Amino acid sequence: MPLPLLSYQSSTQNARVLGYDVPGDDRPKVYSTENLLSAGDVGELIEAAYRQIFFHAFKCDREPCLESQLRSGQITVREFVRGLLLSNTYRKSFYDLNSNYRFVEQTVQRVLGRDVYGETERIAWSIVVATKGIVGFVDALLSSEEYLENFGDDVLPYQRRRVLPGRAKGELPFNIKSPRYNEYHRDFLGFPQFIMTYASRPKRAFRGETLTRAGDPASYLDMAKKIGLPTNSLRGVSASDFGDYMRKVPSRK
Repeated sequence: MPLPLLSYQSSTQNARVLGYDVPGDDRPKVYSTENLLSAGDVGELIEAAYRQIFFHAFKCDREPCLESQLRSGQITVREFVRGLLLSNTYRKSFYDLNSNYRFVEQTVQRVLGRDVYGETERIAWSIVVATKGIVGFVDALLSSEEYLENFGDDVLPYQRRRVLPGRAKGELPFNIKSPRYNEYHRDFLGFPQFIMTYASRPKRAFRGETLTRAGDPASYLDMAKKIGLPTNSLRGVSASDFGDYMRKVPSRK
């Protein structure tokens, strides 16, 4: 018997605070099927959906059947998002390579456009994943009151209120804040590692011992003595070896 969703307290986040946003380049663009005017607009919405869910989709990651149904109006944007979340690409890239807690965190960011409220919400949704599976978890998110109130059937999810006008630096994008692979799989896949280097302490000289600095020629004196230098076999050259060299100099007559 699947357990019901545990109750969790909603902490104050930027996404929950109402405010007046001045339109600008930093404001996220809202994609909706209500204001589409051409087929190119539908294609732009589809590309934005791939960026929102997958962050980047290769040709093998695309879902041509879902794209065709969305272009022809057979499915809504919410159903298109559901198909991407239940695709093999999303399962292999996020569910198979992360724990349930991290999978919940990444999916909530992409679907609800906000961070999880805390450990309580992360645990509550993880129980849903463990009891109902990915399908039940995705359906519960897409049918939640928060999703329907903010996005509904026609609006593509986006990171809500990411830029804070009162701060020099706003919230980081979700793909940077929560990368696809966790620390274990980054090590397993051989991702670049950050190695901390520390300056070595100078060596102390004991009583009666003299220390030489690195690169001091005195350190290489013994090695230079062991190198055998070849002897010069050339004999000396005198002026008689050239003969009457004045006659050999060309001159004009």
